[in-house]
Formats: sequence, structure tokens, C-alpha cells
Amino acid sequence: MEFGRFFLPGPTEVRPEVLAAMVRPVIGHRGKDMEHLLSGMDPALRRLFRTERPVYVSTSSATGFMETAITNLSRRRILCLVGGAFGARFHEIAERCGRPADTLAVEWGTPHTPAILRERLDSARGRYDLVTVVHSETSTGVLNPVADLAAVVRDYDDVLIAVDGVTSVGGAPVEFDAWDLDFLLTGSQKALALPPGLALAAASVRALRRAEEIPARSYYFDLLEFERRAPGFQTTNTPAVNLFYALESQMERITHEGIENRWDRHREMAERTWAWVVDLADRTGSDFSVLAPEGYRSPTVTAVNLPDGLSGPEIVAAARARGFTLAPGYGKLKPSTIRIGHMGDHTMAELEAILAVLDEVIDELVDDRMGGLE
Repeated sequence: MEFGRFFLPGPTEVRPEVLAAMVRPVIGHRGKDMEHLLSGMDPALRRLFRTERPVYVSTSSATGFMETAITNLSRRRILCLVGGAFGARFHEIAERCGRPADTLAVEWGTPHTPAILRERLDSARGRYDLVTVVHSETSTGVLNPVADLAAVVRDYDDVLIAVDGVTSVGGAPVEFDAWDLDFLLTGSQKALALPPGLALAAASVRALRRAEEIPARSYYFDLLEFERRAPGFQTTNTPAVNLFYALESQMERITHEGIENRWDRHREMAERTWAWVVDLADRTGSDFSVLAPEGYRSPTVTAVNLPDGLSGPEIVAAARARGFTLAPGYGKLKPSTIRIGHMGDHTMAELEAILAVLDEVIDELVDDRMGGLE
């Protein structure tokens, strides 16, 4: 299939030249070759995370580094901000790992604001020592105001903040140092437009000190072990070397584009998608809308509310029959929404192609509903 027809909100489409970079001989992961590979990527990875700290790379999905946050950064109780499926995942990991945790939940499609976070931390002062939050919630398309949430957390001396940046890092402004974050993670298969299988993260000095206080940190996801290996540009365990080759290739592409330009491209595609939803509603006279409110919309994924009479799975199936891939809603939103992943290496021209196909699909489905939706 030609590039530019695959718009899932992860995994995203991978450029053929990035895939081709993987077809190289395996190297020993404890030798100079691996040190050269990781040290060569180090400046670009730090620019990606906007940090002076090391960026750790793990052979795992991003969920692995979510588990790292849970098992390494709380010795008392965790507050998990939940506004979608992936915010809930932090809480589920905590429960599975036996870490005490509560949720601060909002309706799916609603952001967490600094005010509600401060209210909870004030009312339960001393109860929590870690806050978890998803920056770009893939299930809803909401972009949480992480910089403002982190500023609230910094007002509480013993509280850390861990951020899921899985669909934001590489596609939206994320500033690890400037926002004073404690832990930021992402996965290879989203805005970075790489094959699945790698996770990346950065940790603050505060986070490392916290990890030192926790003896049961997990073995594979021991934050202190990642930090110990970082200066020598070594991995903690046997890595997926060929995926590291793809990462090297893609970081060269991202460096060439420039991270700010990459953010701008994602923002332009998002704004075009939001305008398309408005035009679609006007043209059909139907209740199509963007799920996330204005001012809190992700530049990498848009969830579109559908009017009664249409379903996410049928629109996705009809688009697939025309050679284009997108996603229905996630979890409880599956019947009532579709999700367009405008992230990674896609261009505006490629986005226009799938929007045109969706116009055709939706027009046909509306006509099939007895001449239109009331």
C-alpha cells in the first residue's frame, strides 16, 4: 500500500526508508558499537524531550514506562488523573502492582484543570506523593494543560508528577525542563512514526531520589538502573537492536525537519481536521462535532462525535474498503465516535485525501438513512 493512507491514532504509518534502516546486522549490546549508536542519538533525543537530562530507551511498549512511574515514584499513595482509557491505565497498573492509588476523574472528552487538581491536593494534603496524567489522551483527543498542572504540583513539596506523552512527544510542544516535570514517557509507534516496540522516558533528579527510597522498584523497569547505564550509553537489558536502527534513522529525519516545524505541521493538520468537522456538520445538517473542547484539543488525534444513526465501526469499514485506515472510538466511545490520527510523518495533502474519502463515505451512509439524518 502506498504511504499516506493509514491514519490510526497509533500505531502510525512508518516511512519505507525508516523501515529499510532496520535491515542491518545485529551488533553486540555491550560493546563500542552500541555505545556509538546510542551516543550518536543522544543530542537529538534530548532535543525531542527538551531536556538536559538523559533520555532512556527501553525495549517495551510505553506501558512499561508507565509501570516504571508507578513502581519507582510513590512510597505512599498515587493520584491518577483519569479522563479517558489511558489515564485509567495508570490506575489499573497501580492496582495490579499493589500500589495505593485514587482517581481524580472527569467525563471522557473533558480536560483536567489546575483548579480541580489543586482542590484535591489541598483537601487531601499529605495523602499523595505522586500525580499521574496523560498529556494527549488518545481515546478522546483531549490535550491536558500539563504545564499548568505541573505548576500546581510544584506547590506541594513531597509530590511528583509523571506524564504520559505517548501521543504528544514529537507532535505537540512538550518541555520536560521548562515545565519542571518529574517523569515523561512516550512510545515509538505514535507521533514519532516508528514501528511499535520502543519506549522512551526522561526522569528528574527528584524522581531518582524518590526511587532510591523504594526497595521494590521492579527488576526490568528499575529507574535507577536506567540512570546508571545512561552515562555509558548502554541499555539495561538486551535491546531490540534493529528497532534502535529505525530510531536512529527517524531521529535524523526529525532533526532535519526541526522539532518546532514538526509541531507546527501537526497543529496545521489538526486545525484542518477540526474545520472539516464544522463544515461536515453544516453541509449535512447533522450533529458532527469534535469531542474535545476548544483550547484543549490534541494536535495529533481528533475524536469526532457522530450523529444518531451513524456508527464508528461502519464508517471505518467503509473507509477501509476504499483503501484508507482510521479508528472507531475507544472503549465506551467506540459506537459514537471515529478517531483520526493526524500524526507522525503525514502531510496535509495526505490528510486531505482521507478527509475527501470520509466525505464520500458519510454522504453515502447519510443517503442510505432515508435521505438524510433528522
